[in-house]
Amino acid sequence: MRIGLLCLMCFQLLNLCAQNKAQNQGTGILLHIGLGGQTPGGDLATRFGSNMNVGGGLEWLTEKNNWIVGLEGSYLFGTDVQENVLENLQNQDGFIVGSSGELADIQLRERGFYVGGRIGKLFSLSAKNLRSGVRVTAGVGLLQHKIRIQDDPLVGVPQLSENYKKGYDRLTNGLAFNEFIGYQLLSMNKRVNFSIGFEFTQGLTQNRRDFNYDTRKADTDQRLDLLWGIRASWILPFYVGKGASQIYY
Repeated sequence: MRIGLLCLMCFQLLNLCAQNKAQNQGTGILLHIGLGGQTPGGDLATRFGSNMNVGGGLEWLTEKNNWIVGLEGSYLFGTDVQENVLENLQNQDGFIVGSSGELADIQLRERGFYVGGRIGKLFSLSAKNLRSGVRVTAGVGLLQHKIRIQDDPLVGVPQLSENYKKGYDRLTNGLAFNEFIGYQLLSMNKRVNFSIGFEFTQGLTQNRRDFNYDTRKADTDQRLDLLWGIRASWILPFYVGKGASQIYY
């Protein structure tokens, strides 16, 4: 009995999807998973080089006029650190000596994130598919970045314990603005759905540590951190029709 009921439910679901195979209409709920590459500018360029970022978002695409409202987040990471915050711990040859007297291999990395909300619009380019065209969004949120101090797993350095790292990591965050312009495709058969375009972020940030051990002073300067680059996203769309039971996957 239970197996028969389960089979019937599966059949009904497959039948619903088949009946609406060519539908990408109605209100859209869009799940994004994206990857991008960014180049820094402003004050950020003196600390880091280029970085990558991965992230995602959830959006509401209106049935009429293709207005976009949503939330997004991305994780920033890179290996190009321009600012040597450990210089005061290095010997004349540029090495850090561990507690055992051996040389420690300490690496510096970029880590950070952006989270925020966004609003925008999709401008369709074809009357045949009103859900594909030029995508323009603007958002506001929080940008944070820091220098990750990567320990040597074999050689301990007491000066770089977890508490002491905070005096070197340059933890920085603040209000940020984000803009995107590019192309978005939501295909009629729902099999190909993506966006790709240019992204620009401006952060009004400040160092959040009370004291920097290497400079022997607090950093209270206001910063302008800029990031721009290309972002591509895979989109999983869900469409909700006019009736409460009309949901297209």
